[in-house]
Amino acid sequence: METTTNKQTFTGTVVKTAMKDTATVAVDRYVKHPKYKKFRTLTKKYLVHDAGNTAKVGDTVTIVSCRPLSKLKRFTLKSIDKTAAASE
Repeated sequence: METTTNKQTFTGTVVKTAMKDTATVAVDRYVKHPKYKKFRTLTKKYLVHDAGNTAKVGDTVTIVSCRPLSKLKRFTLKSIDKTAAASE
């Protein structure tokens, strides 16, 4: 029996890399307020497993969900889309 899993995938910006094998990624969502109908940007930070500390602050990255790796880490780094030097 084949099982297919649809894992969550987000694109965000690395805001912190001070921990070992971990990066903090900020993901922005553009949503409409249910009552006032105004669009606003909501930001959520995720702790991401970054084996080898390859991501730098300012990089645009793609993250994918995985099994819980620690108390707050539930995502792994899939790819680095833009480096910080290239986006400036």
